[in-house]
Amino acid sequence: MSLLPESASFEELVQDYFLAMRGSGLMLSALDTELLTSWAEQGVPFEVVARGIARSAEKALWDARPGEPVLRSLRACRKQVETEIKKHRERVAGEGGENSRRSARTRSWEEQRHAQLRASLERLAEVEPVLAPCVGQLMESVLHEVPADFARMEEQQTLVGLLLLRALPYSERRGLWRSARGEDPDQQYMSLRARKLSRRFRLLAAVRRRLGLMDS
Repeated sequence: MSLLPESASFEELVQDYFLAMRGSGLMLSALDTELLTSWAEQGVPFEVVARGIARSAEKALWDARPGEPVLRSLRACRKQVETEIKKHRERVAGEGGENSRRSARTRSWEEQRHAQLRASLERLAEVEPVLAPCVGQLMESVLHEVPADFARMEEQQTLVGLLLLRALPYSERRGLWRSARGEDPDQQYMSLRARKLSRRFRLLAAVRRRLGLMDS
């Protein structure tokens, strides 16, 4: 999952991931840096904050215009990130309690995403029967189990998106590739891995938008 070496700090990991989702290498503002510091002081894992950033980017992509950054600032992710932090703390507290039964409220982010993705694909197979064989294959070979962590969840979602893309007619695939392509001169300030993640995110988001798989 890490875009930087293992020795990278929490702040470096979050900043690199945010710039990848944003699609631009401009540095964080003073207010964004202050917010990032406050998250670091709470001692939550990097993955928790990354979930919130990813959710924010997916939601913002609906309204983003071609060529514009998906996210204008890290502060735009604050609501989603702090929601993920709250969920993380509730899960940690619940794991130490006597009641081991897990409700929908305390299910892990990966469990929720996995269930949502399966439900979305089932609807997709009904709406677009031509994709039903691909959906069936995905259910059996890719989505047969819940990913253990955030990194594996991202890998699973990536594989689902790429296989669905391959199942579309060539003309549509070409159009989606073009819509996801975009070069920002500020990307020179991003790490190589962040640039790759940014391109992948835009392509997979375009696929989800086309197939109606975007999060609500």
